[in-house]
Amino acid sequence: MTKFRKLNRPTGHRMSMLRTMVSQLVKHERIETTVAKAKEVRRLADNMVQFGKERTFQCGPTPTDILKFLVKDGGSVSSHVGQEMESSAGTLCAARQAAAFVRGDDVIHKLFTELAYRYKDRAGGYTRMLRTRIRVGDAAPMAYIEFIDRENELRQSKPPNPQPPQRPAMDPWTRSRLSRQFAPPKEEKISDSDS
Repeated sequence: MTKFRKLNRPTGHRMSMLRTMVSQLVKHERIETTVAKAKEVRRLADNMVQFGKERTFQCGPTPTDILKFLVKDGGSVSSHVGQEMESSAGTLCAARQAAAFVRGDDVIHKLFTELAYRYKDRAGGYTRMLRTRIRVGDAAPMAYIEFIDRENELRQSKPPNPQPPQRPAMDPWTRSRLSRQFAPPKEEKISDSDS
């Protein structure tokens, strides 16, 4: 993974805390925490929603299918999972990665059904961070982190920007001719060699 903030904790404690916070954010859709923790949770929560979108919209399973495929016995995935999901191995991988990170079957179910459907047209930026106050005990800056496009939002979200149309590729000769046409003419440098 990429670099994370240390948050003054050992690695195991930090990852456990972030997993719990992402799970609670998916469950409640808004939590209050410090600004540094909110920035880390935002990165991970956006990744989890992206996993949910990959799984749901590439092969379109029902929520019971998702939970059935994530059944584990004795630490190894059951053999019927591989046979049933051979055609959509990439999407099964997304489901397994999300299930390995978030905690609770209800959280996984919400991630792959409700949140994936809500953000199917949005390319990213599923969460927002709003600074709220300074905590009294240690003067830490606090912030709400919440999912956008939901009921009871603290602030309305902007609509998703439509994707710009793709321009056709130009051959190098045309591109060179156009760049010379719009570029200002080159000025020649006059050197004084009087010495």
